[in-house]
Amino acid sequence: MIWGARRSAGCLRVHDRSVSKKQRVLIVSPNFPPINAADMQRVRMSLPYFSEYGWDPYVLAVAPTAGQAQDPLLMETVPPSLPIERVGAVPLAVSRWCGIGNIAIRALPHLYRTGAELIARRRIDLVYFSTTMFFAMPLGRLWRRRFGIPYVLDMQDPWLSDYYEQHPAASRPPKYSTVRRLHAVLEPWTMKRVGGLISVSDRYLITLRSRYPWLTEDMCTTLPFGASSRDFEILEAHPQRNSCFQEEPGIAHGVYVGRAGDDMRPALRILFDALRVGTASSPEIFGGVKLHFVGTDYATDGRARKTVYPVARDAGVERAVSEQTGRVPYFEGLQLLKDASFLILIGSDDPGYTASKAYPYLMSGKPILAIMHERSGLVPVLREARVGTIVTFSDSGRGQAVEDLLAGWRRIMGRLGAPPDVDQAVVERFSAREMARRQCEVFDHVTEAVAPLIN
Repeated sequence: MIWGARRSAGCLRVHDRSVSKKQRVLIVSPNFPPINAADMQRVRMSLPYFSEYGWDPYVLAVAPTAGQAQDPLLMETVPPSLPIERVGAVPLAVSRWCGIGNIAIRALPHLYRTGAELIARRRIDLVYFSTTMFFAMPLGRLWRRRFGIPYVLDMQDPWLSDYYEQHPAASRPPKYSTVRRLHAVLEPWTMKRVGGLISVSDRYLITLRSRYPWLTEDMCTTLPFGASSRDFEILEAHPQRNSCFQEEPGIAHGVYVGRAGDDMRPALRILFDALRVGTASSPEIFGGVKLHFVGTDYATDGRARKTVYPVARDAGVERAVSEQTGRVPYFEGLQLLKDASFLILIGSDDPGYTASKAYPYLMSGKPILAIMHERSGLVPVLREARVGTIVTFSDSGRGQAVEDLLAGWRRIMGRLGAPPDVDQAVVERFSAREMARRQCEVFDHVTEAVAPLIN
């Protein structure tokens, strides 16, 4: 079957898919191991399984530079035979004079040129953007126009977000207005020719379909983040240093690893109010609790700000709470989960937010204390998995959340050291292998829907 013929600037591409059994996917992930970034975790975990489901992956990434958070052990999880093409970027020391720090913008010409070369040379069948570097995603439409191949976008976060319009009290990121105006142009332009969408949240897809009526239901797939048991095997072989806390008699360490922010303030208030009440009423149970929040702000160069500790201070429990804004290497974060007495999962006041950390938490074998928005898609998953205590809050208030959390927290404290009775069937649904299979189903659907000739 002949497909994908397209004339552009004198270029004609004809691709005979019958030449090989497997199809080829170009994965655009500006952040890629050894870079320690949350937005590359989906593809990193899926890469060992793509070939099993009929797709040979090729990765296009930006070369690591000094100052970026890195974890060399992440390369242990990447298939050694994987073709990875890394491109350069305008040095941050230069681009900051223009107020530009985004890695996708700094590398955009290199990504476009090298991606085009890969598409032609490797006879790529589909391009897959799995990143929160949204400024790279318009390349999909440019390459489609030139080569006639479809592209899929993985929406791990909202691209054009109205969160700060709905929450005016929240602290807006630097250059928010300028960036939002750019997103307001680039998102609809890119969505106009997209072949398929993957998203961690139903709500992101509902929003996009309401904006762009050409996005049909069969083009959209909700796919949560997964977790890799292989990561824990690597950790077992390469234990990491725990620089956050040490085991102490009579001390129970609760750990949260990941981003925090003003959007998590409602959940944090519930957690710290419960701790205050528990410490006052049952000091023999809660007097030895220490809560550690690690990697709460992605900002660097002294721009990071604490968003957890001030809430703990307002609740009067600051002596039991520590916050480290700086991110730790991925496997050091897993070590913290392994060393913890119990884990803390804090949700956002944005119901669409889905924490990628939830699924490694499920595989950790530790009880979880979760405070989530009642409409979060994680709530039914966590309850079905039976991993600990899950309480919810709503837009109108916290209701019985503090009392319910305290009761569940007491039960967890009474069983510390005993692994939770997790439903392994639920955990398996979110394994890296299963997530790879479902991504490949999307790839198959998109390439099968491509017309023989794209005009």
